Amino acid sequence: MADRDETPDERFDRNWNELLQELRVAQTGVQILFAFLLTLPFNQRWTVVTDTQKATYVATLLCTAVATLCLIAPVSHHRILFRRGRKKELVATSSNLAGVGLWFLWLSIVGAVFLIFEVVVGTSWAIGVAVAFAAAFIGIWYIMPTMRR
Repeated sequence: MADRDETPDERFDRNWNELLQELRVAQTGVQILFAFLLTLPFNQRWTVVTDTQKATYVATLLCTAVATLCLIAPVSHHRILFRRGRKKELVATSSNLAGVGLWFLWLSIVGAVFLIFEVVVGTSWAIGVAVAFAAAFIGIWYIMPTMRR
């Protein structure tokens, strides 16, 4: 890959803009999942869930909350550090937060898939499908891009 003809400041600006585009996609997904999870306990059928389902729900909700926190945090960091000449630090910190947020989003999606399958078709199916989704996420989100580095 040819080097770009850009200054370090221009590179940090470009990196920041690319990161924001990535975060927009992830934030939409995590916010929809979070909204769905927040409504579940208010469903009439919620009173018949098992202890395992409740524990899965709580763990999934917490993972979704952490994902939301990490994926939205770069906006707050930018607002506080805006025009302070700290773009390099902002990009590095925000990139780390995005990585953590994606891991928790992955856990949230796998947890939600497990919970729904557990309620609808039972534990055996839930385990199988959740493991398959976990493996698919690891393969597609992490192994494939790492192999292309």
